[in-house]
Amino acid sequence: MDISEKIAGEITISDTPGVTIKKWREEFGISQMELSKFMDVSPSVISDYESGRRKSPGANSIKKIVDALVKIDESRGGHLVRRYNSGIPSDALLDIKDYDHDIELRYILTKIHGTPCSTADLKRNIRGYTMIDGIKAVLKFSYAEYTKLYGWSSQRIIFITDVSIGRSPMIAIRAHPLKPAAVVYVKPDNVDELAIKLSEIENIPLIKTDMDHKSISAVMNSLR
Repeated sequence: MDISEKIAGEITISDTPGVTIKKWREEFGISQMELSKFMDVSPSVISDYESGRRKSPGANSIKKIVDALVKIDESRGGHLVRRYNSGIPSDALLDIKDYDHDIELRYILTKIHGTPCSTADLKRNIRGYTMIDGIKAVLKFSYAEYTKLYGWSSQRIIFITDVSIGRSPMIAIRAHPLKPAAVVYVKPDNVDELAIKLSEIENIPLIKTDMDHKSISAVMNSLR
């Protein structure tokens, strides 16, 4: 089930559809004004639905609301839609995307101002990326969810935020049968020597960058 079907289903079966509409609108970070403008209706229409002052929306209105939420998110880069459609709704997953073509890792490094931390071979191509909150991932991801981080291909970069020394992520990566093409620590406090050693043993490039994760997502989403 994709995100559109999930939202429409929740609104349809809810005893308080207006409250459910508001929940999803806020989840997408969309204001009533922005949603109403996109739908070409008065802001009072959205407000009345959410407050229960207006009769519960019919199937056609629900479809328009859901389509608007999804399309607004896609116009912003589609991060939330991709996160939910990945099957990992946890807020530990910040972004995920697959490409339909190869992109050189070395080229990506120039775009994210990445600095290699190990001697692992950088000559490889990337077919996607996944960005996770390092602390939340350790606390929340099940084994099955960890596997889904690889999307359609393990030929991808795993970006990890909230890294203190970076030992745990590399230990987890070494222990798992699926291996990423590269690991990037986002604004790490430090990079532990053991993490570097594991990178070299597995021949998985370990890279660090001082760019914030939202800027990286914007860059990675724009690559063609």
